[in-house]
This record gives sequence, C-alpha cells and structure tokens, in this order.
Amino acid sequence: MSMETVPKEMRNLRACLLCSLIKTIDQFVFDGCDNCEPYLQLKGNKDLVYDCTSSNFDGVVSMMSPDDSWVAKWQRINRFKPGCYAISTTGRLPPSIVRELKTHGITYRSRDTSQKT
Repeated sequence: MSMETVPKEMRNLRACLLCSLIKTIDQFVFDGCDNCEPYLQLKGNKDLVYDCTSSNFDGVVSMMSPDDSWVAKWQRINRFKPGCYAISTTGRLPPSIVRELKTHGITYRSRDTSQKT
C-alpha cells in the first residue's frame, strides 16, 4: 500500500465525500484525493478540501487488494486505490461540484447514511 493513501496521524482526519478515502487535511491539501483528483482538484486548495471532505464519518475499512475484496465491492470502492475508507460519511458535495461531475459523466451517490433520502 502506498504511504500517500494512509493517514499519517489520527487527528484532523477527513473523508472524501465522493469516494470516502480517509486522509489528514494536510494530505488532501498536499496531494489531493488519490481517486478523485482529476474531477475535484483538491490539491493546494484548502477551501475546496473543506467543501469536498467531511470530518464526520463512521467506520473505517482498510483496502489493500481492490480486485479480491468482497468488502471493497460491497462498499463500492473496488475500483479505487488501496487505502483507508469510511464506511459512511456525513455531508454532501456542493451542488456546483455535483453539476461539474455530471459533465464528466459521473453520477454522484452520497455516502451519507445518517438520514434517509
């Protein structure tokens, strides 16, 4: 597993609202999201990191072999890079980001299980 996809400390952790990858705020600002960077462009933009990630998430699953993991399939992370992922995240991407994702052919599915929609 690449060290860039593993949180470097247990404080200031956030989960990407699109893919649920967990990293520190500084890791998101420095490297962006390992899975979503082409679409979210978080690298170097702290405000966007706060808009597109959440500090409120439940559960953590560490995924090392995306192709072999039934948990990765169940969590819909089997096409993502190895790393630590939130089981659910509280929050939603801003509407402007959701519209931008649609232009790239990406349908946003919230990973927020705190409310029934």
